[in-house]
Amino acid sequence: MKKGKFLLSSLLLAMLLVGCGESKSAKEEKKPEVKQEQVVVKEYKDEPIKLVHKVIKKGEPGKDEVTLTFAATSDMHGRIYPYEYAIDAEDKDAGFAKTNTVVKSLREQNPNLVLIDIGDTVQDNSAELFNHLDTHPMVEAMNDMNYDVWVLGNHEFNFEKDFIKRNIKNFKGSVVNANIKNEEDNSNFVLPYQLFDIEGVKVAVIGIIPPHVPMWEASAPEHFKGLKFEDPAPAVERTIKDLEGQYDVLVGAVHLGRKDEYGATGAFDLAEKFPQFSLILAGHEHAKYVTEVNDTLVLEPGAYGWGVATGDVKVKKEDGKWIVKDVTAKNVETKDVEADKDILNKFKDVHDKSRENANIVIGDVTETFIPKVDYITGEEKVTTMPTSQIEDTAIVQLINDVQKHYAKADISTAAIFTPESNLKAGQFKKKDVAFIYKYTNTLMGVNITGENLLKFMEWSANYYNTVKPGDVTISFNEKVRGYNYDMFDGVNYDINLTKEPGHRIENVTIDGKPLDPNKVYKLAVNNYRFGTLQNLGLIKPEDKYYDSYEALQDNGRVRDLIIDYVQNTLNGKLTPKTDNNWKIVGLDTEIPGREAILEMIKKGEITIPKSASGRTLNVKSINVNDIKK
Repeated sequence: MKKGKFLLSSLLLAMLLVGCGESKSAKEEKKPEVKQEQVVVKEYKDEPIKLVHKVIKKGEPGKDEVTLTFAATSDMHGRIYPYEYAIDAEDKDAGFAKTNTVVKSLREQNPNLVLIDIGDTVQDNSAELFNHLDTHPMVEAMNDMNYDVWVLGNHEFNFEKDFIKRNIKNFKGSVVNANIKNEEDNSNFVLPYQLFDIEGVKVAVIGIIPPHVPMWEASAPEHFKGLKFEDPAPAVERTIKDLEGQYDVLVGAVHLGRKDEYGATGAFDLAEKFPQFSLILAGHEHAKYVTEVNDTLVLEPGAYGWGVATGDVKVKKEDGKWIVKDVTAKNVETKDVEADKDILNKFKDVHDKSRENANIVIGDVTETFIPKVDYITGEEKVTTMPTSQIEDTAIVQLINDVQKHYAKADISTAAIFTPESNLKAGQFKKKDVAFIYKYTNTLMGVNITGENLLKFMEWSANYYNTVKPGDVTISFNEKVRGYNYDMFDGVNYDINLTKEPGHRIENVTIDGKPLDPNKVYKLAVNNYRFGTLQNLGLIKPEDKYYDSYEALQDNGRVRDLIIDYVQNTLNGKLTPKTDNNWKIVGLDTEIPGREAILEMIKKGEITIPKSASGRTLNVKSINVNDIKK
């Protein structure tokens, strides 16, 4: 029977961690012994990648009781330095330089530690500047830090397939995903699992990726050409069967949220279905948690390097068999540890080039785009709700203007990826483009009927919770990510929040005329939403009439289109404008005491609830009747 214990970061551990990046460990890390056999994995160009399947040996057998230590990072998203290039500022709890300090300390305690990265590693934070290199700096950093396992995340497939193949080959550890198959012969794209022999204990690590890559990358099928992505459950079931008799301890390294946003298998589902797991290290959700599910500890270390997920599995040999006696897990935060000097020195050139690129001047902003970023407090940091998701703003207007221009579309739709997105008066730099448009998305133009456009608008409006009598504030659906809330331009409409989802969009007009359900309109969307529309059955692949990547290659990314638009259409001058084509209706703004309650929220006397993960703000409306109680 496994025992789960939740451990808080102890004072002693904190004292050990702080400052340990200043000098190298006195102990030399012992390189693991490796038994090798050749595994052929197919490449895009029919040139097979020869991966080495390793049975990695760490330590020598002899003890009857062994503690197995696992450490994992996840969703590092291009962060080596503790720095956010989109705002050109230090980020104290981010970067491999921070996590490596934690890992070095953990290795001093247990040199046989297994180190894993759980994906979404090489995308974001100016990482694409280095995609042309034979080995991406993020992969080179993992090699320097002696990562044993790299689990591919969905964002690894944002780029050409040759890019990911090249980095798979150049990663010195094992690339592990059990649910990616080659379509041609149903063989594994990369290794489904990794075996370890740790002080005589046999350990297997299974890797998993979300199965939705074909939907998310629908606009660029060449990114995953020849591959298929399975639901995690059958892949894990098959892999465990294949591993029968080969492990004493089974560990999951899964790039999955606790529950899947589209109804597929999530990390908690795997814990429920497969009690064989002693520990599951998760990612993808950017959440911070340690939770016991079906007697298995599942944990995720946030994102960007906020923390390192650690797990200790204690085993004892009884009657010749290793029995799991205890499992403990925790997230070790990085905010207060020193950045590792070796990593900082090795990748200083990457940092300098990223900063230099971020500060290239593109034009000038004549006045601040959103004077009140937080809708209630008015502050630049959003703590209640972002103005940009409550009313039409100049930021979304700019993005939609750019998309309509290049796709030659009637209508455009865009989301806010960062709640604090804004442009301030002054120089307009490349880092500002990344700040208002976080992802390296491309632009698609699609033909869509008025009937399906309305369905799409209703799908988007599900982001809001239904207004109840007495509600003082509008709130967001905890189950819908902010990046899945699109705001439309080129069409006038109201969102009536007294109505249930699916019946909220009202008074829809285009060019002063009611929406024609039978007419075909030209709609501009990003490549991710292109996949969503297909998944919803609202368009087909042949409805595409424009693809910015096909037309312009890397210059066709929305960020680059914004730059081109500012320089060549706006002549380098950005002035905020909004057409206020949409509004939210149904909230009673005349409720007695409403202003007093808003003032209490503003002062922090009333706190608007967040999601359990802390990732989604404003998930419950403040209601005057609750305040009276």
